[in-house]
Amino acid sequence: MQQYIVLGLGVFGSKVAKTLVENGAEVVAVDKDSECVRRISDNVTRAEVGDVTNIEFLKSLGIEDFDCGIVAMGNHIEESLLAVMNLKEIGLENIIAKSKNNRFEMVLEKVGATRVVRPEKEMGDKLARALLCKNIIDLTEIDDMNSVVEMHVPHAWTHQSIISLNLRQKYGINILGRKEGSQLKVDLDPNAPLTEGDTLVLIAPTDDIQLLDLKLD
Repeated sequence: MQQYIVLGLGVFGSKVAKTLVENGAEVVAVDKDSECVRRISDNVTRAEVGDVTNIEFLKSLGIEDFDCGIVAMGNHIEESLLAVMNLKEIGLENIIAKSKNNRFEMVLEKVGATRVVRPEKEMGDKLARALLCKNIIDLTEIDDMNSVVEMHVPHAWTHQSIISLNLRQKYGINILGRKEGSQLKVDLDPNAPLTEGDTLVLIAPTDDIQLLDLKLD
């Protein structure tokens, strides 16, 4: 079972902590605000009130072998920097830090963050791409190059089969399955014609998604 420590329990940190637990991970959640800790205590493995800039406190949590540390105090750069440095000194190899701008991002990387995220910017980018794409319902980036995309079957694809569309060769698309309500059905018949009411889930190059949507309009 993977183990994580989340430092900072605002909206972002709390959501990350809860989602990790919901997906089977163990999570230690920390904040200096006792009310934030109280709110999340029933949703994580362990919740602690403490100063994340105090390395002795963090060492006392026994996190040296954890898989990842998440530093979620993006608006408090001094605390974030010290928290990243402390996790690095304790021995965590994977440290993700939240940042509010490019300047903070550069500094966090210099002191040891292996990845820096900017949730507001990333959500804004995602929303903008979704608004610009008529057929796309949802888009989730899985790495720097590719995204999982949920999309309505474009009109241009109706009455054609997945095999005849040759999507992998033409667009670099891999079909994962068909969405029915909240369930993903992966047992697609590649020879069956697609209908306009279908919703597909696929993996595609992120940079090509908007262009693809325009081609299929």
